[in-house]
Amino acid sequence: MIKNNNIDNIGGMEFATFRLKEGVTETRLVELSHQVEAEFLSQQEELILHFLVRGTDGVYADVAIASSQEKAEEYCQQWLRNKVALEYLELLDKESVNMTFWSKIN
Repeated sequence: MIKNNNIDNIGGMEFATFRLKEGVTETRLVELSHQVEAEFLSQQEELILHFLVRGTDGVYADVAIASSQEKAEEYCQQWLRNKVALEYLELLDKESVNMTFWSKIN
């Protein structure tokens, strides 16, 4: 999902790596990611970009780029109060999650 293609508005990012729970398919992850975008993330005005990437050995990353690191952190906390976002989070192997936040410096 891209809400605003002006790169000058980028100020912060959430970057979370994870593995899926046993038995969860990538197809289901992508389906729920689209649902989260449609029902939740599309309402976040300062969210600029959200996407999933797949690495090697079954590792995925969920990336959210916002107007500031603070906004990225705020949106991340809101996942815990949204029904479809919580459903998405249930797909993840909790022990494998590594979430970090970043601020643009250049």
